[in-house]
Amino acid sequence: MAESRLGVRRDWWKHLVVVAAYGAAIWLFQHLFIPHFLLACGLRVGILMLMPYRYWPAMAVAEVLTQAPIAIECATSFGVIWSALELIPGILLSGPIVYVFRQRKYLFNHLGELNVGMLLACTLIVSIALTVLNQIQFATVVYSPGVQPMHYDHLTAQWVLGYLLGILTVAPSVLAIREAVRQYGWRTLVVRVSESRSTLESACFTGPILAVLVWVGLAQPHLRNLAQVLMFMPVVWLALRHGWQGAALGGTVASLALVWLMPEKYDHATIQAEVILAFAISTMLLVGARVEALDRKAERERQEVRTALAIAQRNVHLGELQLRMAAQALEQARETVRGGFTMMLGRLRHLQPAIDDGGYQRVALAAQDQLFGISDSLHPVVWRERGLAAALREGTVARLLDHAGVRYWCEFKGPVSSLSSTVHLAIYRTMCEAVAEGCRKRDVSDVCVRVRCGDADGRRWVVVSIVCRSNLVRLPHVRWDDLLPRLVRTTTGMGIKAIRDRAAAFEGYARIREIPGGRQISWLMWDL
Repeated sequence: MAESRLGVRRDWWKHLVVVAAYGAAIWLFQHLFIPHFLLACGLRVGILMLMPYRYWPAMAVAEVLTQAPIAIECATSFGVIWSALELIPGILLSGPIVYVFRQRKYLFNHLGELNVGMLLACTLIVSIALTVLNQIQFATVVYSPGVQPMHYDHLTAQWVLGYLLGILTVAPSVLAIREAVRQYGWRTLVVRVSESRSTLESACFTGPILAVLVWVGLAQPHLRNLAQVLMFMPVVWLALRHGWQGAALGGTVASLALVWLMPEKYDHATIQAEVILAFAISTMLLVGARVEALDRKAERERQEVRTALAIAQRNVHLGELQLRMAAQALEQARETVRGGFTMMLGRLRHLQPAIDDGGYQRVALAAQDQLFGISDSLHPVVWRERGLAAALREGTVARLLDHAGVRYWCEFKGPVSSLSSTVHLAIYRTMCEAVAEGCRKRDVSDVCVRVRCGDADGRRWVVVSIVCRSNLVRLPHVRWDDLLPRLVRTTTGMGIKAIRDRAAAFEGYARIREIPGGRQISWLMWDL
């Protein structure tokens, strides 16, 4: 029982805090009140869209308390009915409209993301409803003899525009901050904003532009109208740069700067500029939301591509593991074949001491060499024992080229050893394909492999180039009939297509181009 009473007391304290804080905010906005620029309405709508329903009565009480002094003071001038209507808090009209949009998930979807189109619809409906209340209220004014009644047609347009621009100035910015906090948290958000390059760019662009426009409007009165109209430019730029959040924050700053240039109350030129700015903010909020949706879609597609590439790379790694197991099995078979031939030759010497076993030994060595070649092509022994550099310099391809009379060497630059083993094997396999493709036309006498590695955006990249050139002195001495069949056995036989597919599996690309005296095949790969 004591705990429940304590909970009720805490809940009452929360309501009192809401009354005090919201009342102080409304009072402050009323003292900053500018004709046909009703910021308090924007504050109200922004809070209603986020505040839990249980605190709405406290907000209504706060509005009544802040409006009571005005109603009492004007009771003798405008009449008791006008004063009674003045005590009606705006939340009684705005609240039900916002409630319907919130309950039916018009404003926020199931993920908590804002629907900008519904926000603008809610803004327009609230503006019209509050304007109707003002029309009813001013229709009850008791005019003194000789006082000219007000023109409600002019006031209606000013009220609708004032409520609309007041809401667009405050509410979207409140929701933009809420969206950023929901996504990152306060601490992370502060760090991201302080370290973000786009934030610096936005501040360096928006601030000077608005400052120049305000200075021109104040220093050159004949250019004030043009400066006010041009206030929409930062809104457009921020919307295209940062989505609807940028349009919201840019609209807030631009609206305040526009009204700052207002020379007098109910200035006709300022009202026209406000119409243009309200249209620009509404349009850019929609455009920014669309831009953000397209960015999210593009990011999802990029993530799907990265996932697919990661799966492909894992499959490549699994395939290499299977090839390694097959190579080890062939190594064991090779040892078995050598032991079988040794045992057979030993028994033949025992049965027929004078027999010539040279032919048998050559057959045994040839079988062992073939098994070793197959095993080494499946998974290089040199790579397993000494790494990529040794496999490129002394592997199967290097031995085949050297034996056939082709000059071959390798060049390395950068932290190649820091790449993952999967990328190392992909480089080796692609190199075998590229060398076979480069030698396919039988016009190559020198082959150079260049490997370059570096960092970009926190990831490792590697560029491999196979440079094939012709030397007229050495070219006639190359044994192509012996070289090409063996090179083909180390590859898939798909040529440049296999090279491009392997590079694409690691987010890269490949190209082949003719150079003076030969051709060059190069490809780029990224390490995860």
